[in-house]
Amino acid sequence: MPPCRRRRPPAAQGAKPDGKAAKDVKAAPKAPKAKREAKKRDGLSGLDAAAKVLVLAGRPMNTKEMVEKMLADGLWKTGGKTPAATIYAAILREVRAKGKDARFRKTDRGQFEATPAARQ
Repeated sequence: MPPCRRRRPPAAQGAKPDGKAAKDVKAAPKAPKAKREAKKRDGLSGLDAAAKVLVLAGRPMNTKEMVEKMLADGLWKTGGKTPAATIYAAILREVRAKGKDARFRKTDRGQFEATPAARQ
């Protein structure tokens, strides 16, 4: 036989699960959050730096090579553990979103080259 369900006494129906009675007074509205200042970048964005590296190289490169060149030339700074994966994902997003107007073209598995849009 299943256990019986107890009904709450009428006084406890407005109570919260932690046992405290519910307040009838509404909480004061919160003050609006202050807008944050936009961070100023010291260099290029990761995608801008990747496009610049590909234009200067003039050949298809994988993202690991691009990131090594970007960091060596001081075009991009990162503290991430997998910057090549970050750039790879960002390039794929741009290619998918912009199509033929993208700055990158996938030439082979893991290889990208600059398009004429990147050279402008």
